[in-house]
Amino acid sequence: MIKQEVRQRIEKLKKEINHHRYLYHVLDKVEISDAALDSLKRELYELEQKYPEFIAPDSPTQRIGGKPLPAFKKVAHIVPQWSFNDAFDAEEIRQFDKRVKKWLIENGAPENVAPDYTAELKIDGLHIVLTYEKGFLKTGATRGDGKIGEDVTQNLKTIESIPLKLESRVLGIDLVAEGEVFMKKSVLEKLNKERAQKGEPLFANPRNAAAGAIRQLDSKIAAGRHLDCFTYDLSWAGNFPLPKTQSEELEKLKNLGFKVNKSWRHCKNIEEVIIAWQDALKIREKEDYWIDGIVIKLNRNDWQKKLGYTGKAPRWAIAFKFPAEQATTIVEDIIVQVGRTGRLTPVAVLKPVLVMGSTISRATLHNEDEIRRLGLKVGDTVIIQKAGDVIPEVVKVLGNLRTGKEKDFRMPRKCPICGSSVLRPEGEVATYCANKRCYAQDLRRLAHFASKKAFDIRGMGKKIVQRFIDEALVAEAADIFGLTRDDISVLARFGEKSADNLIKAIRKAKTATLGRFIFSLGIHHIGEEMSRDLSIYFKNLANLEKASVEDLTKAPNVGPIVAKSIYEFFRDRHNIKIIENLKKAGVKIIPDETPNPEDSGLAGKSFVVTGTLESMSREEAHDKIRMLGGNVSSAVSRKTSYLVAGENPGSKYEKAKKFGVKILSEKEFLEMIAI
Repeated sequence: MIKQEVRQRIEKLKKEINHHRYLYHVLDKVEISDAALDSLKRELYELEQKYPEFIAPDSPTQRIGGKPLPAFKKVAHIVPQWSFNDAFDAEEIRQFDKRVKKWLIENGAPENVAPDYTAELKIDGLHIVLTYEKGFLKTGATRGDGKIGEDVTQNLKTIESIPLKLESRVLGIDLVAEGEVFMKKSVLEKLNKERAQKGEPLFANPRNAAAGAIRQLDSKIAAGRHLDCFTYDLSWAGNFPLPKTQSEELEKLKNLGFKVNKSWRHCKNIEEVIIAWQDALKIREKEDYWIDGIVIKLNRNDWQKKLGYTGKAPRWAIAFKFPAEQATTIVEDIIVQVGRTGRLTPVAVLKPVLVMGSTISRATLHNEDEIRRLGLKVGDTVIIQKAGDVIPEVVKVLGNLRTGKEKDFRMPRKCPICGSSVLRPEGEVATYCANKRCYAQDLRRLAHFASKKAFDIRGMGKKIVQRFIDEALVAEAADIFGLTRDDISVLARFGEKSADNLIKAIRKAKTATLGRFIFSLGIHHIGEEMSRDLSIYFKNLANLEKASVEDLTKAPNVGPIVAKSIYEFFRDRHNIKIIENLKKAGVKIIPDETPNPEDSGLAGKSFVVTGTLESMSREEAHDKIRMLGGNVSSAVSRKTSYLVAGENPGSKYEKAKKFGVKILSEKEFLEMIAI
């Protein structure tokens, strides 16, 4: 064959093989035998070996890479990745529906609004993000922290149900799709038989096996696991309009060549959603993959945008989980842990037992009242349950199995860490260490202060904090900002470079938003979202400090108990001193005020931030842009409004110049956002 004929033959073979891939994985149809399909693949492989200049990234022969990777690269998600809040019974789902209606009415919908939903099987696997550029798979990534994932493209290419090239009449489309990689139960059973014969450890469940395969640096290992993938979300489109509903989105994904789970259902109301959950529960064991519930999504995409997100999850979707899996075991002991607020929490030490594929050896007992309610004794046989990622808990004592050797448990009268008295505030079920200088509280409080959602001091985890306390270098939060390179570098296992890095991180962390500052204080009942709400409502720390209980209850989501906790915190001399010392140490607090986006000039504008900024981190720049109504992207396109370029901007700078995108220096950017 002459080269032109070879090229044509290769293209036809690729098209034919992909056609049968689409029939099998997307339409559940088979037109030719596996042997015939293998024969086509073999011919394609032999032609490409003879004429390597015609090998293209979308060729079926390129699903398995060559040499193992040295490490996974990090990749920034174009669309932030969220997890869902969970519900476990019909009443919680009805409450979710009420919240959706309330939010929609608040956003202009009529009083009689009747939202419809989609109900999709919740596959128990590994969430992945697929980015296509000009119709070809560019990257496949893990969820990571929601903003940055790991590039596992080489392994995802081995999965036949993930198209390397999109089926579309529209040429060169750009999009981001999300899905779930999983291993079939039948494949796991076969794989474990093989591993048992080789004397290798068995996989506990399909999810672990799938996740482990995707984390392999050698794609040949991933290919050998015979993974599959359902795609369920078209989360971004660069050059074509997104569908108007989730129902249309699923159909669009199918037409583009993705494998979509056929058991999804359009529900006219929440009662139909509950029926869909009941039906899914019936087929749970029949399917050849693990299902742990259904995912409910508001069908209209414009309504999804109006409802938006909380700090952790979308307001317009929820996971309706199946009943928790349970197992029986023996309580061998009950120990007491001391948290950062001084709270004493009893924990059951269990005879290890397998629940939902995980070996469980401890379970929370919450408080003394819960132990009394259960009638629990050390030595009892109990039923424990674990639902998803929820901490395992004891739900029932099997009293008939007692031998008479069981022992009663009493909450200690002294703190197990510092030996101080413990107290139980009136109206609360929790017991606390009365010593505010308790070592356990200091350790957890300071670790919380340095944590990512508080002051975000990189490299200062719990073990480092414990080391500094043991060495008498740190006793309270303000002491952190007084640490020097010499203080740290002389400690064992601390070199000059690691000391320098930590000092840089501490200096960088000296400026915090009011929301982060409030969260860092570790006020009882106050989490990340509440801290941000308080910041926006009170605008500055002084207003919050002098607020009365009545003033506090007027703030969003603040009830009497929370208000009392905040009020008492800011009237405690020890806490006042901690805040004063932080100010003396040079800590600066930036207000979380949200200017009117219409006045900012950023509303509707698209920004990409690249390189190193001197005045703020990239994440802080992103927060500023979003706060002022702008949009943030990780990739430069012709639709990008501005590129903010710091030092060493890299390839995005050249791409912006090529597309004619307006490039801002850091100084120009700061002037733009200085509203």
